Amino acid sequence: MQLLKPVLATLDTLLLSRQVPRMVVDSNIQRIARLTPLADVLNSFQTSIQPVAPHEEALSDALGKVLAADVAIAEGLPKSARALRDGFAVRAEMTTDASSYAPAPLSPKPLRVDLGEALPDGTDAVAPLDAINDRGEATAPIAPGEGVLAAGGEAPPGVLRLAGSRLRRIDLALMQTLGIGRVLIRQARVRVIGDGASAAAIASAIEADGGVALRDGASLEAALQMDDTDAVVCAGGTGSGRNDRSVHTLAKHGQLSVHGVAIMPGETTAVGSALAGPVLLLPGRLDAALAGWLTIGRRLLARLNFRLVEEQPFSAELSRKIASPLGLAEVVPVRRRLGTVEPLTSGHLPAHALARADGWILVPADSEGYPAGAKVPVRAWP
Repeated sequence: MQLLKPVLATLDTLLLSRQVPRMVVDSNIQRIARLTPLADVLNSFQTSIQPVAPHEEALSDALGKVLAADVAIAEGLPKSARALRDGFAVRAEMTTDASSYAPAPLSPKPLRVDLGEALPDGTDAVAPLDAINDRGEATAPIAPGEGVLAAGGEAPPGVLRLAGSRLRRIDLALMQTLGIGRVLIRQARVRVIGDGASAAAIASAIEADGGVALRDGASLEAALQMDDTDAVVCAGGTGSGRNDRSVHTLAKHGQLSVHGVAIMPGETTAVGSALAGPVLLLPGRLDAALAGWLTIGRRLLARLNFRLVEEQPFSAELSRKIASPLGLAEVVPVRRRLGTVEPLTSGHLPAHALARADGWILVPADSEGYPAGAKVPVRAWP
């Protein structure tokens, strides 16, 4: 043993002098510590996001925008009864027994009225042109109120459209008819960062949902420090790739609240805030960016615009089953087929599936999917 001691000492020296490879952890890699449930992210918006200030807008420019105040009228319209057709204003009770064989004389002689004109005093109906002969006699009975728009019948006093709802084309047409020229709206200004198809799709979705999408080529770092917008949405850079930096950038120039959301696709979605307002970082892949926008982005924008009246999904029957993993809320595109909806794919959503989709369904995180024949709520693509 004494003879071995020098040899062992020499070996120890040699081993200690050798460079043993060690595992190096790159601190620049963006890593997800845990996936935050989708419901937790959405619930946080109630306290972390405040609605934008309202402003007045010309009715002609308000299509698709969210009302910040009820649109109401103080008096019913029209203020007096109006003709709903071209014809003759009559008192209905004088025509009760009229027929072509026994015309009913009318006194005074009925007056001709055109569509939209006020009814003369003492009349309560508008007879068709061919129901009054050349002698001013009724040749057919006319019911009270026939051919007449009663006072207040077009719009009774009260609210026409509630605050928090989006203005539709029919709303604009009706309000214009009623003489309403300006409305109070909320419209969030969202700066969209990214150059690819995903950023373009998100910008288009923002405009369609009643926001203003700003695309001025600013970098994410610069956008986070601007104060001329209400929110920032960035498409790309949320993963663990060598060039993915958007999450680190938000953490450096703002506040990172969540990195990693339990949705599929779109797990690398991140949420936070900065001087520019709420910040949503979406994956760069188109399907994942869309999933993140549909599940989180639309709710963020709705909160900014204080949109209270949401478009309701329609219920449809599944033509075949959907299998979904527990713990992840999954976005599944579907298309209509013969009165049912067919799920097109799950997990990664390839371009051909997105192109064929008529809508999408959200499988909750606590569900393993739906069997064939199940009734599911279907929402429209942006």
